[in-house]
Amino acid sequence: MTRPGVRHNWAFSFQVATQDQAETDRYWHAIIDSGGQASECGWCQDKWGISWQITPQVLIEAISDPDPEAARRAFEAMMQMDKIDIATIEAARRG
Repeated sequence: MTRPGVRHNWAFSFQVATQDQAETDRYWHAIIDSGGQASECGWCQDKWGISWQITPQVLIEAISDPDPEAARRAFEAMMQMDKIDIATIEAARRG
């Protein structure tokens, strides 16, 4: 139950770590298609205004790659996305 005048914000969110594109898509669409809205970099909000980060494990690995250039490319690719596309992240990581 929400209190009148109190709104959810980005300071609180849930993160869902996914294993593949199908799982990423399933969670993303469950939130968006049920009255939510997309945002940047794998974030979305459900119909109640709760923020969710749908984060493929591949993304976490890519942006923490020990090769700083590979990590930078993956990060920059992520910054162009709403829902994370694993194939694009992997391609950016490889260069």
